Amino acid sequence: MFSKKHLFLSASAVLLLAACGNGDDETGDTGEGTSEETSGEMNELTVWTWDPNFNVKALEMAEERYQEENPDFSLNIIENAQEDVVQKLNTSLSSGVDTGLPQIVFIEDYRAPSFLNSYDEAFYPLGDYYNTDEFADYKVAAGSVDDNVYNIPFDTGVTGLYVRTDYLEDAGYTLEDLEDITWDEYIEIGKDVYDQTGIKWLTNDHGDLGIMRVMLQSSGVWWTEEDGTTPYIADNMALKEAFEDYKEMNDSGIMNVHNEWDQFIQTFNNGDVVTVPTGNWISASIMQAEDQSGKWGIAPIPRQNIEGSVNASNLGGSSIYVLQGEGQEAAAEFLAATFGSDVDFYQDLVTEINALGAYEPATEGEAYEQESEFYGGQQIFQDLSEWTQEIPEVDFGQRTYEIQDILAVALQEYLNGADLDEVLQNAQEQAESNM
Repeated sequence: MFSKKHLFLSASAVLLLAACGNGDDETGDTGEGTSEETSGEMNELTVWTWDPNFNVKALEMAEERYQEENPDFSLNIIENAQEDVVQKLNTSLSSGVDTGLPQIVFIEDYRAPSFLNSYDEAFYPLGDYYNTDEFADYKVAAGSVDDNVYNIPFDTGVTGLYVRTDYLEDAGYTLEDLEDITWDEYIEIGKDVYDQTGIKWLTNDHGDLGIMRVMLQSSGVWWTEEDGTTPYIADNMALKEAFEDYKEMNDSGIMNVHNEWDQFIQTFNNGDVVTVPTGNWISASIMQAEDQSGKWGIAPIPRQNIEGSVNASNLGGSSIYVLQGEGQEAAAEFLAATFGSDVDFYQDLVTEINALGAYEPATEGEAYEQESEFYGGQQIFQDLSEWTQEIPEVDFGQRTYEIQDILAVALQEYLNGADLDEVLQNAQEQAESNM
């Protein structure tokens, strides 16, 4: 049974626990019996993850490579929606029951600090199994507590400014005009392009603050203090500037507003926006519009008007963890030999599923140097990999999504005309009261 350092779960996690009930997923698979299935033979390891075309496929590729030297090895991959993985893991760890847990689990970087700081002895340290210096610092930091490294980084959420270069050219601009710029400059160019073409500059859902997370991380700050818990809202200049820039984009008319994921995809697949500032995982969706091949490019993400802010940031991404218990060493060795050190494996990930890792030695391979016809011959993987190494390290803390829910309401109040300082102060007090 796992001991608990302290049981701190965000409001959203508590709701997930309440909604989880007995932990059944849509397929009726509770994950129970996993330990019995693997206890007799540690050559089979169980993994919890999500996304059959990305995480699951990457695991299958890793399994195949590992079997070349370990032919009896196999993975039992349990695939659910990400929220279901979170629910099931929260349920087991909060109850202290370790039966039915996998050896390996994928966790989004934003959620990892809550798990790692809430439970003692639940996660197996991995820092001695691979060279952490060869991975992007911010990815390793997301899975580290008290100098212990518990994760092996997987996909980076490095951001880019995805751009319809043909629309830019119609307005007299080139992709180079969007390099090394601030958000203020980005907005001013957007106004001009919109005036000349009538096409919206970007699209966003007012309830989704991903673009603000991008802005803050580029400046090396978050909406919690460095302790990962104390709200950092009212006096957070990077957050205040992010609110101001967002309102300017909305009020100037250059922002299209969508309400759901499908609408988001449709806006750029239908040619209704010029730019898409987001994580590199969007590329596959952009490329669905095959008739737009050659009309896209990627520039670095804009930076804030704050000292130290850079033209590199992150949105999303996950890492891989091993749970304490039977099979922990076998799990760590498998991950270290594949995701932790295999350069050729990372070449295959790029080629087959466009998975961009945070493993620096792999970025010099041929897969990263290939020119993308869709993106006008640009070496997009090389560029994105270089930007990955520039992403500032921040402590995501244990309350990313809880505070984001508060800030989403605050943003709507600000867009409706409320005073920004009062809005942020009220959000600060609400976040503090919720602690």
